[in-house]
Amino acid sequence: MERRAMRGALAVWASVAIVTLLSVEVTTQGRPAEQCSLAVVTRMAGSKEQVCDNKVVQDLAKRGHVFEQNQLGMASVLAIGPDFNEKEALRWFEQAAQKGYAPAQVNLAAMYINGWGTPTNYGAALRWLHAAADQKLARAYYNLGILYLQGKGVVQDNAEAFRWFQKGADAGDSDAQTNLGYMYDQGLGCEHNVKTAADWYRKAAEAGNPLGENNLADLYLRGDGLRQDNAEAFRWFQKAAVQGNTGARIKLGYLYAEGLGTEKDRQAAFEWITAASLAGDQRGRDLGAKLEAQLTAKQIAEGRARAHDLQRDGGLQLSAKAFAQ
Repeated sequence: MERRAMRGALAVWASVAIVTLLSVEVTTQGRPAEQCSLAVVTRMAGSKEQVCDNKVVQDLAKRGHVFEQNQLGMASVLAIGPDFNEKEALRWFEQAAQKGYAPAQVNLAAMYINGWGTPTNYGAALRWLHAAADQKLARAYYNLGILYLQGKGVVQDNAEAFRWFQKGADAGDSDAQTNLGYMYDQGLGCEHNVKTAADWYRKAAEAGNPLGENNLADLYLRGDGLRQDNAEAFRWFQKAAVQGNTGARIKLGYLYAEGLGTEKDRQAAFEWITAASLAGDQRGRDLGAKLEAQLTAKQIAEGRARAHDLQRDGGLQLSAKAFAQ
């Protein structure tokens, strides 16, 4: 169960659960107070923005309001409702991006990189990301860092990836903070420094970033760069696990199974590891099978039901937050 900020578990480049993947923008930049969001997008993303019904948002978007255009683009990517789809998302993002709305420029770049509603086009993606970066948008810095780290549309360059992650981290983007921590953790584009990595992981974790929480927890569990502390490891793994991070779910299951930082609870361990497996992460499979052999039929049934609930709730939270306002 190694600690890795760059898991690459999904084939697409939209930030759904993993920080390696290109993420859409969630800022409120440049939005007048009277503008409002789609109710379903606001509710799913946990936003406190003023809510309007679909008809009002559609009307404002058609009249050229960039925030509402971006809202409809997000709803289209999430496939909320029968009239939303990738091509519609592309159309709304393009309209807002061409008016200079930086969040839509980042979202449009994500569409080009994913090939959503359009053929993959890294050149166009880079152009829109740089346009948003010129407006000092932290999310654009982060996404440019990902492109350089992965060598997508550019020559792979850890030093350049580090530079963009640093800019994003300094601007407060928690995904950039997590990846900057990882760069220090692994000595990529910079000198290896686990204590500095821990500082950046903590900043991200305190902002509620699930991968930052997971990586900080792992440092506590290993006593790497921090004083070893099972209780702190448990606390941070639990926070990340609730948000759907599968690595954290497996490690939380391990802590429950061993009674580290918490009371031993085999059923709870089974629930968390099963939830990770349902999300496609099979790294806890052997431990899960061992735990299942120690549980009653009733405990297994209850554990599987709870795991399905955890997977459903965690997956929705993560995908929605990627498209928050």
